[in-house]
Amino acid sequence: MSDGQRLVDGEFVFRADDFRRIAAILHESAGIALSESKATLVYSRLAKRLRTLGLESFRDYCALVADANNVDERQKMIAALTTNVTRFFREPHHFDHLKTRVLPPLLNAARSGGSVRIWSAGCSSGEEPYSIALTILSLMPEAADLDVRILATDIDTNMIAHGRAGVYGASNMLQIPGDLRSRWFDKDGERWQAGEALRKLIVFNELNLMGDWPMKRRYDAIFCRNVVIYFEEPTQARVFSRFLPLMAPHARLYIGHSERICGPAAASLETDGVTIYRLKEPAR
Repeated sequence: MSDGQRLVDGEFVFRADDFRRIAAILHESAGIALSESKATLVYSRLAKRLRTLGLESFRDYCALVADANNVDERQKMIAALTTNVTRFFREPHHFDHLKTRVLPPLLNAARSGGSVRIWSAGCSSGEEPYSIALTILSLMPEAADLDVRILATDIDTNMIAHGRAGVYGASNMLQIPGDLRSRWFDKDGERWQAGEALRKLIVFNELNLMGDWPMKRRYDAIFCRNVVIYFEEPTQARVFSRFLPLMAPHARLYIGHSERICGPAAASLETDGVTIYRLKEPAR
């Protein structure tokens, strides 16, 4: 396909070279790989940005986001092109496993002064970390007063703000068991807000998995689900390998139903359930 060929008929001229520049910036910034089959999706999501900015062409937009001084617009582009499909207790077998296999010994240790740390990497609008927190509270209602915390990170600042607010519509709440919903959320008309104990358990921070990871401590469980599916295999392998030093002994890694561990990390992890992996014991 020639660089000058128009990919989408619409309000703005969108040529193959525009798509390739946007795809390259997205890949460099966020690790996400886009094929030209996504051209219509890219056009529809970014045309809104062109209108907002008063730009006349995608060529102008490409020049804008390529400028190192326009970090804010590059972030807005990444947010527009990132898929944020999530729900409470998505892939419920993961939360059953967490509740029955992982949390009981950790929470017993927390009662004696130990710490529990779980990371939700790619937390989107917060449903995943809140589901983890609800699972913890179902076993230990006083968890927020102990050294039990969940780190929730995402590249999209809008999603982080949504998660921190902890406000969800009634339709989003249907997957939460009624007893947990009524105990740990506050109802306000058709909206529900995460209560103080829920919000205290979770720290929301912006983090790009392609950038630096400032965390120094190790985690008892890491949820990185339906995130690396948007990466090419070498990038997936690099992310999985970076998780290993941050996993405590016997820690679990939960990934999405369409994802598989690849690269060097596969030698250090063993299956502990469907799309659940456990850090192997070091050889003696």
